[in-house]
Amino acid sequence: MPHRTRALSLALLITLAPLAAPAAALRVCADPNNLPFSNRARQGFENKIAELLAHDLGEAVQYTFAAQHKTFVKRTLNAHRCDVIIGVPVGMDGMDETHPYYASSYVFVWRTEDHFQLSSLADPRLRTLKIGVHLIGGDGAPPELALGQEGIVDNVSGFMIYDDYSKPNPPARLIEAVMSRSVDVAVVWGPLGGYFARHSGGALTVAPLTDTTRFAPLTFRYAIAMGVRKGDRARRERLDALIAREQPAIQRILQSYGVPLAQLKGASYE
Repeated sequence: MPHRTRALSLALLITLAPLAAPAAALRVCADPNNLPFSNRARQGFENKIAELLAHDLGEAVQYTFAAQHKTFVKRTLNAHRCDVIIGVPVGMDGMDETHPYYASSYVFVWRTEDHFQLSSLADPRLRTLKIGVHLIGGDGAPPELALGQEGIVDNVSGFMIYDDYSKPNPPARLIEAVMSRSVDVAVVWGPLGGYFARHSGGALTVAPLTDTTRFAPLTFRYAIAMGVRKGDRARRERLDALIAREQPAIQRILQSYGVPLAQLKGASYE
């Protein structure tokens, strides 16, 4: 009887061992409070793209969350706490990049009932409208710098994109200011504007900035890739293959979040 018990116990351990083994993971660096990109509840489009890639790999998604301040890459990716950042602008320092998987641009956001129909930062109406822009640390974002070149300063208000993390989704403060009429129009990164407009029930209108070449070398359109540690060639190539295979599904995710897509080399997003 004892021998039979030991045999059954051994068989049970062998059967359960694969279930107890840790699953392989796609280790993602992300912001915990930054919709429409990512949050701790995994509601952002970068969360959904990570889940799509992990499913292809037969892996789980494991997050290292940190606010995307200037030291984000140093504290996460380059500290080996995670292996991939799902969304980085092409040309970002401190990492290697995959092929880009979408492109977008800065946009105007205004209350639909105001019928502003803005498209250019040189529009003379911007000299009297109350304008809101996002501030990124101590660096000026392209819209803020371009407005400064036009001499449009006194009627521009800055909203920190990384604000009080005790409140939900700090980037939303600027869009809330448009809705409450604290500002007349916001100039924001396209995915932010598109997402909040989609969730406004038609109360907000979004339009891409045009006529931006006059502000060169300032850039208003960016291609977005995934970032890995420098020299991590195998991971970058694996992600490139996944991006190529899942491009239609990635595009559907982006469109479902209202992301205004610009043309990307090798693909046309309508």
